[in-house]
Amino acid sequence: MMECKKLIAGFGIRQGKACRLDDLQVCYKEDLLSLARYFGDSGADELFIYDLSDTEEDHEKTIGLIKEIVRLSDIPVIAGGRVKRLEDVKKYLYAGSKAAFLDAGDDDNVDLMKEAADRFGDDKIYAYLPDSSYLNRTREYAQLGASVMILGNPDITEEILFAISSCEEHFLLTGSDENMLSDSLKLDLVDGFIACLLEDSVFMDLKQELKSQGIGVDTFESSVDFSQFKLNSDGLIPVVVQEYRTGEVLMLAYMNEEAFKETLKSGCMTYYSRSRQSLWKKGETSGHFQYVKALSLDCDNDTLLAKVNQIGAACHTGEQSCFHQSLIKKEFKDSNPLKVFEDVFQVILDRKINPKEGSYTNYLFDKGLDKILKKLGEESTEIIIAAKNPNPEEVKYEISDFLYHMMVLMAQKGVTWEDITRELANR
Repeated sequence: MMECKKLIAGFGIRQGKACRLDDLQVCYKEDLLSLARYFGDSGADELFIYDLSDTEEDHEKTIGLIKEIVRLSDIPVIAGGRVKRLEDVKKYLYAGSKAAFLDAGDDDNVDLMKEAADRFGDDKIYAYLPDSSYLNRTREYAQLGASVMILGNPDITEEILFAISSCEEHFLLTGSDENMLSDSLKLDLVDGFIACLLEDSVFMDLKQELKSQGIGVDTFESSVDFSQFKLNSDGLIPVVVQEYRTGEVLMLAYMNEEAFKETLKSGCMTYYSRSRQSLWKKGETSGHFQYVKALSLDCDNDTLLAKVNQIGAACHTGEQSCFHQSLIKKEFKDSNPLKVFEDVFQVILDRKINPKEGSYTNYLFDKGLDKILKKLGEESTEIIIAAKNPNPEEVKYEISDFLYHMMVLMAQKGVTWEDITRELANR
């Protein structure tokens, strides 16, 4: 199977704003978090973030923004730029980045490479080369533990590509010239291209162009041809649309073959309007786009299930879901583990923001971190004691107490269940 080349969206962060890597004075119009999410939704495989903060305070804010970007964009992040000590590398990685890069233009960063690779693993450490003059030192950086070289020079030339072709290390190239995309990605050891693009660029379109040139990139390819679908009397197939994070059913729509192919090509849900007798891309007028995460076919080949990232409301009424009119409802306990955890966690967060007199949760918050940690220690001991007992019910109760106190700690430290599940999924 051909290894896919990566198309990576690159930008810098300075004072909470995103700026172009090829011209650091130019800031994007869109707010940082929306921009990062848009890049992921529009087909970028990863994000490359250069921390341009000047002060320690700004650096800490940038780390917080990277953490939020990781949560929102749902694609891997490579981050770095302001590394003064090993602790800074840890901050980028603990914010959720798949790898941290060290600037080879800074001798102190070069000295840190081996220590960082030994501490966090070679796969977590990349070397950033400010320009092509550093290409003759890539072997040194690799021996120190950097697994990938990032060439920061945005002006890729044929001479630079020739020099890279004689290296033995894996590369990511940075560029603003889309004409150099295919030439760069044709080199075996160039794993990806960090594109310095304007916010209206659509990565899926670029991928389709690269694909037409025979370059292996990650696009949507259906494992079942449309001809195998069982269509209704109008020649359409119904599509049930679901929010991919929560599982909420959003709407029902229909596709013909043209709409299906356009959905695969663009990565945006495109349907066939029975009333207008034409294609319509969801969100084209409202901005409430639906970006594809997964498409599945049912056992009879006559219905599609689409899992999407819904921007804004799915329903034309402004409701999140078209299925907002309740007809009947029997009370029941939702035992979905993550939903239960999230619901309890939201109550704890609400107590933190809106204290309630007599609340045990608020008592813990008022007493502070040491009290919360003391209770966690006590509850973990109770689990061990209960586990020695033959009755499994005791273990259930003690684990429940521990999880509650753990969620109080999570709220105190600003950690969410999504942070936890993402970290577990990455292991």
